[in-house]
Amino acid sequence: MLYHLLKFPAQFALWIYGRMLSVNHRSLLQSKGPLLIAANHPNSFLDAIILATLFKRPIYSLARGDAFANPFYTKLLQSLKMFPVYRISEGVENLEHNYTTFEQCKEIFKKNGIVLIFSEGRCINEWHLRPLKKGTARLAISAWQDGIPLKVLPTAINYQSFTSFGKNIILNFGEIFGEQDIPTDASHGKTILGFNEKLQQQLSEAVFEFEKNDHAGIQKKFNYPVSLLKKWLLFLPAIAGWIFHSIFYIPLQKFAHRKSSHNDHYDSVLVGLLFVLYPIYLLLIGSLVWAWLGIGYALAVFIVLPFCAWSYVQIKAQF
Repeated sequence: MLYHLLKFPAQFALWIYGRMLSVNHRSLLQSKGPLLIAANHPNSFLDAIILATLFKRPIYSLARGDAFANPFYTKLLQSLKMFPVYRISEGVENLEHNYTTFEQCKEIFKKNGIVLIFSEGRCINEWHLRPLKKGTARLAISAWQDGIPLKVLPTAINYQSFTSFGKNIILNFGEIFGEQDIPTDASHGKTILGFNEKLQQQLSEAVFEFEKNDHAGIQKKFNYPVSLLKKWLLFLPAIAGWIFHSIFYIPLQKFAHRKSSHNDHYDSVLVGLLFVLYPIYLLLIGSLVWAWLGIGYALAVFIVLPFCAWSYVQIKAQF
């Protein structure tokens, strides 16, 4: 229930958060299961939020197991259709729980559902495809052994920046493949190797590769031209957007930076804070306007302020 309640406001938030969102094959956003989305993982839980927001059908996500240590967080994450996956670094004793998660995923596949897995495992803010872990292959092969006609969709999420708000995002899908595309008649180890080679090849063509100091290359790939007419039309709303939102945004930005800039979660933490607190900020401003000018102007706040924020994001410096 919570997943469906949050999906529409998340779509609205993404409209403001991203200046530009490009998808190479938009028809795949209508995909039905059984489907395993095998994605790179450059930007923490924001990667999952973007994909869950864009796909028409619900997506079940596999998340790092230590996030499920607290019973309250476990219930919250489960309500958001997330399952835990444990790494050796999170305790060898927890690895057996991965079998339970894989069984849950296969039940979803049997109901023609969609599961998202981050095939690199760990999240790192970089423009680089890292070696793939074996979890994606093991899940897919296990599903095939159970007779599930699972398809795998290689997915690359590319960000213009991992720190700026209002960024350009390019989502590249590879070619869907299935059991017939993998040499499953070989040994289990060779089957996993063949799967990862297939997936690595697909993702390597879709993930952008840059060094962190290659500013020229990043600008060339992610630049989104904004016409002079659009800049003129949005100039005044953008100024208003900066004035009315800076007092709200800057403290949250500093808080997120202080808490998470060291662990590659800054971007996701900031967006999460804004998603939760921005409606409260709008309610506060709306209440003040209602008391001063009346209900009509107060209702306008919920349209005008988000539009002004969007205007600022559209014409502010991209790099």
